[in-house]
Amino acid sequence: MPETMEALAGNDPIYARLEDQIDWYDRKSRSAQHIFKRIKIVEILAAAMIPFLAAAPLPHEKLVTAGLGVLITILEGILHLNQYQQLWGSYRSTCEGLKHEKYTYLAHAGPYASVADPHGLLAERVESLVSQEHAQWSSFQQQVGKGSGPDGS
Repeated sequence: MPETMEALAGNDPIYARLEDQIDWYDRKSRSAQHIFKRIKIVEILAAAMIPFLAAAPLPHEKLVTAGLGVLITILEGILHLNQYQQLWGSYRSTCEGLKHEKYTYLAHAGPYASVADPHGLLAERVESLVSQEHAQWSSFQQQVGKGSGPDGS
């Protein structure tokens, strides 16, 4: 078995998959976090402007106030539909689980310490983590679809 991470990543399809999945879940988690926070900041700013504009004697204040209310509703609908906060947490959890497997494997610790084929165990555990996350995502998508309309659309 190669001793360095570089050698593992270059020669081993299982380790390469592990690295690829860690990178993918890390990127997707960060992306979902950024989108969620940006939308929430816009919502907070819009909500904070409503009382100010309602009290200010500005032309078209009612139209602008109503527009901000509509904007908040649309943004909240987008958050509900796309579930950025839940994806952020789920993807981060999977990424950290994969990292845990990586470092436990490299240290020959935990379940890898006493098994005849640690490499095979790594493959099983990585695929199990990815499969579990995918099953949760699929289940969530079905729930969101059921709540969208009578025909699931």
